Amino acid sequence: MVQITADTKGVFVIAVTPFTETGALDHDSIDRMVDFYMDKGADGLTILGMMGEAPKLTQAESIEVTRLTLARAGEKPVVVGVSAPGLAAIGELTKAVMDLGAAGVMVAPPSSLRTDDQIIGYYRTVVETVGTDVPVVLQDFPLVTNVQISTKTLGAIFEEHASIVMLKHEDWPGLQKISELRQAEARGRRRVSILCGNAGAFLTEEMQRGADGAMTGFAYPEMMADVVRLSNAGEFDRAQDLFDAYLPLVRYEQQPGIGLAVRKYVLARRGAIASAAQRRPGAALNAAAIADVERLIARQTRRLEALA
Repeated sequence: MVQITADTKGVFVIAVTPFTETGALDHDSIDRMVDFYMDKGADGLTILGMMGEAPKLTQAESIEVTRLTLARAGEKPVVVGVSAPGLAAIGELTKAVMDLGAAGVMVAPPSSLRTDDQIIGYYRTVVETVGTDVPVVLQDFPLVTNVQISTKTLGAIFEEHASIVMLKHEDWPGLQKISELRQAEARGRRRVSILCGNAGAFLTEEMQRGADGAMTGFAYPEMMADVVRLSNAGEFDRAQDLFDAYLPLVRYEQQPGIGLAVRKYVLARRGAIASAAQRRPGAALNAAAIADVERLIARQTRRLEALA
């Protein structure tokens, strides 16, 4: 069983959860989607994240999505989001997915946390609940969780818990946080893997600050894979040129409320999933938004041809 470590690098695509038009899990599309992501250069996957509509799934469905994804992913690592309001649910789902062969679990802080001591204490109870043998990804996403985790607090958590091996970094603005974490490691603090979110909107800058890759969703995962590859080779200008070709669609997908609808529409258009349907409640694209997306895809295609 492959597990994530503090040295894990690359692109872990945040996977959507495919549904049929009636809202049922689409088992066939899970297979197609996993194949698509891997064919486009993903080093691993993260499922049941915020953009995977995890709160709309039952516990049994979450386990079923994990089982199907792991069966298709083969030797590629799969991280499972297990965030929940209560620790009992986190512990139960963690045990189930780790028994199935997950590479680790991702936990975001509940929005009730306000002080540094509360945040540190929360992750202490998470590790106690799931066990020190389970690799944990700490999801730092204050734009959604409303929990501000300082660099100092992150450092205290990392020092206390060796099993927290990865930071899913999606603070915004957050480039300085990456620099400060890497500077602390240079002074002797243990290393953690840093994979970045926010749909890759700052991926080129994040890689230059010391990130190890991306853990986010975008309907063109090959962009993220190529940007990470080029950045690791020191070809930052080529990485930026490539990124710039995709940036308008990255930006459009960042819109609160319809971002997932955009992503699922493009994934369905590319054949990765059969339907762009979301489980209720979920926004759908209207005709004007679809026209916007099609225009951006056409422009993106022309720009990529010019780079070739």
